[in-house]
Amino acid sequence: MSTAAVIGCGDVSSVHFGAIAKLDDVELVAVCDTDASRLQAATAAHGVPGYADYLEMLEAVRPDVVHICTPHHLHASLAADCLERGVSVIVEKPVAHTLEEGRRLIEVAERSPAKIAVCFQNRYNATSQAMRKLLDDGGLGEVLGASATVMWHRTAEYYQDRPWRGTWAEGGGGLMMNQAIHTVDLLQWLVGDVAKVEGHASTRSLGAVIDVEDTAEFVAEHVGGARSVFYATLANATNAPVTLDIVTEKATLSLRGDLTITYGDGTVDVVPERRSESGGRAYWGVSHELLIEDFYAKLGDPEPFWISPAEAGKSLKIVKDIYAQSYPDRAAEVS
Repeated sequence: MSTAAVIGCGDVSSVHFGAIAKLDDVELVAVCDTDASRLQAATAAHGVPGYADYLEMLEAVRPDVVHICTPHHLHASLAADCLERGVSVIVEKPVAHTLEEGRRLIEVAERSPAKIAVCFQNRYNATSQAMRKLLDDGGLGEVLGASATVMWHRTAEYYQDRPWRGTWAEGGGGLMMNQAIHTVDLLQWLVGDVAKVEGHASTRSLGAVIDVEDTAEFVAEHVGGARSVFYATLANATNAPVTLDIVTEKATLSLRGDLTITYGDGTVDVVPERRSESGGRAYWGVSHELLIEDFYAKLGDPEPFWISPAEAGKSLKIVKDIYAQSYPDRAAEVS
């Protein structure tokens, strides 16, 4: 039996609480939040002790695993403090809100006996797994290029409800850090490490309420020679399905919810995506539970968890490179 605690009892914590409840060999033993009303609601809902101070919680309860569901600027420091005490961690994306904090967490993770996972849960999607297998098997030939879009909608109220989301200091960025980073991660995981990226971020529709970007685009050159193009915005009228197309020598892989594989001879295969049965928001995807279950199943393994801070740092670096190009006069603020 493993014990778990959750730090940060806001929106995304619901999927973590749900995933923990479904695991027969995991027991929730504590919750933590600096907001008194959220903490009270969480302790009442889950029947466990609540703490406003996470260090006090770690000392009193000593959980095996801590789930970090806080605003971005707390991810790396909280995770490092847990790892340094031998407590394993599941942390929401992004791995950190700055490159410096990300590098520090990578160093701590590499010397800690505890494990850490970063929640890029879309890698567990049925469609993502199918694309990875098809590309790894080699039957499709070389990857020639890829493209992706994230055409979503956010309102002023979304940011006013959680002001940290719209700031560099606490969010670390906007659209690219909070929404599109999942798709950036899939691009680099499927197509290959990014050797060079050129792009631009800007604020097109929400400038009255946020300091960060709501629209961005880039062209990336991947190790191996493939090129990907990317466009994302929060100015769309609705949350449209994420698109991801990968062109190979012998087929085209097209993600539109489900995955369609169109072969050169005209044959078409379809891989359906699982449908979410949880109470989470649809744009969170369907695979948080799979990542969390896999992490607990591998707690006793000697090797690091496969979505590590170093692995998650790849997408953070892409995003921060785009910020550096877009805001050269604000380097210290956006890095």
